[in-house]
Amino acid sequence: MDTSMSLMHLKVLLPHRVFLDSSGVKRIVAETREGAFGLLPARLDCVAALAPGILTYETEAGGEAHIAIDEGVLVKVGRDVIVSVRNAIGEASLEKLNGLIEEEFLSLDEQEKNIRTVLARMESSLVRQLLAYRHE
Repeated sequence: MDTSMSLMHLKVLLPHRVFLDSSGVKRIVAETREGAFGLLPARLDCVAALAPGILTYETEAGGEAHIAIDEGVLVKVGRDVIVSVRNAIGEASLEKLNGLIEEEFLSLDEQEKNIRTVLARMESSLVRQLLAYRHE
């Protein structure tokens, strides 16, 4: 029996390049805001919004591997699993990847919140100025 027919094909896409393209994937574990979930080749098709965390996958040839991913989307259609994220880091120990998630991805979320706060203040200031001008 050909086991390659019962394995998945995993692709991790970044905005500017393909980060990972791996065939022969036996299982995948990903994290959402609600918790971790696993994918096996026979699982029904699905879509999931991913949270910053560790994506674990196991290949027939290379065994278990881990990559740190930023938030994104996972889509499983048949045997193909496509993960599209803003950033990903690989080639490190699990402990180091966990630290990198906190340093890189979660701090970026704080920066984005600060930027949005500043933009909201600028927007409300502009609206106040326009209203003041209109009443003159």
